[in-house]
Amino acid sequence: MKKALIILTGLFLNLYLAAHPWKPNHYVIIDTDGGVDDMKALSMMLASPDVRVMAIITSSGALNPEDAYIKVRSLLNSFYHEGVPVGINRNKEFNSPEFPAAKNYRWGNELDVDPEKAPDYIDVIQDIFRYDETRISFICLGGLNTVSGALREIPAFQSRVKEIIWSSNGIRDTKGFNYNVDRRSSRTIMNGDLPVRTVGAGITNEIEFYDPHLLEIMKEINTPYAKSIIEFMQSEAAGGHPFSKNINDELVPLYIHFPDFFRTDSTGNKSENYPEDIQSLKDGFIKILKGETVAKNQVIKEIPEDPSFYFDDLKPFVKEIIGKYGMDEWTSGVLANELHRHLGVFAIIGVKMGIRAREYFNTGVDEFRLTSFAGSEPPLSCMNDGLQVSTGATPGHGLLNVRNDTINAPMAEFTYMNNRLRISLKHDLAIKLSNELKEINFVYGLDSNIYWELVRKNSIKYWRDLDRHQIFDIEVIK
Repeated sequence: MKKALIILTGLFLNLYLAAHPWKPNHYVIIDTDGGVDDMKALSMMLASPDVRVMAIITSSGALNPEDAYIKVRSLLNSFYHEGVPVGINRNKEFNSPEFPAAKNYRWGNELDVDPEKAPDYIDVIQDIFRYDETRISFICLGGLNTVSGALREIPAFQSRVKEIIWSSNGIRDTKGFNYNVDRRSSRTIMNGDLPVRTVGAGITNEIEFYDPHLLEIMKEINTPYAKSIIEFMQSEAAGGHPFSKNINDELVPLYIHFPDFFRTDSTGNKSENYPEDIQSLKDGFIKILKGETVAKNQVIKEIPEDPSFYFDDLKPFVKEIIGKYGMDEWTSGVLANELHRHLGVFAIIGVKMGIRAREYFNTGVDEFRLTSFAGSEPPLSCMNDGLQVSTGATPGHGLLNVRNDTINAPMAEFTYMNNRLRISLKHDLAIKLSNELKEINFVYGLDSNIYWELVRKNSIKYWRDLDRHQIFDIEVIK
């Protein structure tokens, strides 16, 4: 009997670990040459909660690696993913043609990006391997020079990479652009021991993927990732791009999420994959951009967006808050205030702070450790409830530590792999919020219904008015 209980317990734990509700199915490092198709593919993978982009490497191809770095870093910054590492493969054996459409189209604010300060790609990959033990998929949107170099320079690369997913027209295609970026590396990797899955367009190159109907649907998606793609599709650069309405490198994230939409032919541990159902691809494309690749809640399917679902004082602001800050902040705000049992301004601040930290690292919930300096005395400690809900770093998960042995402040530190980030509410705003609560308390007292009505009114106002990208000071702690 005892032995049977031990076996059952082991099976239960294995099932629990294998079905972690928030652990992404795909941990990836992406190599890109800065082509415009790569921008769309990167946006898709960053949009999906089922993909964790551990790092991005830039290499020669459509652009030289420095120019590609400027594109990628500015794109990440525009999404507020400043914490996603980007390295440069400075090998320039291939003379990049510097395609005009890729060169001239801006992915973000490129003026603030200095490629001279970018780390070497080998250092970036080694850091990922040092601080995270998950086996990864290495995605190549250009040539295979980065994979070849990493195999030579990083002893652990062979064992830590479970597969190469390469944007290429098949395992025998020697005429494609990505193959000819570095023929020697292409031959080496395709004849090597690492599994390689090529993903090619096949017949879809002859079909308009981005038709008017799809573009209209994309315009209604309230995420920065969808907006980045639709902005390109409506730009002059897209008009001059020979394949702007067709699908190319975007097939890679589609294949990762929906392999059943592809026909697969295998030879040993190498396979080539081509799409079969264009309409299914379009449906999957929309699902990725909406971030609907995993279930986000555990009990209820979704938090309603319909204003009529909410109390009358909140109803007029529902669409405005969701439109300005996204569904993730709205959902966390709703759940945090239900947990908190009243609408509180510091609970809202905690929500916005936690979402900002997740945004910075481009992580889901339960993925970093959190130390709060808000203490255990209300109203400042109310921030802890917002932090828990928005990050998943709860005491029950062992990821939250509340400091009471120092000066309490609306500040928290977030540790993700080898990175530590300190986020604090701007000083003037913190003083303003604290003084308002003190004044209401002084006039009406905590036992007065008027006190709680005014607190609720202010909380709704600040939920609507405070932009998480403007109200915090952010410091990277070395």
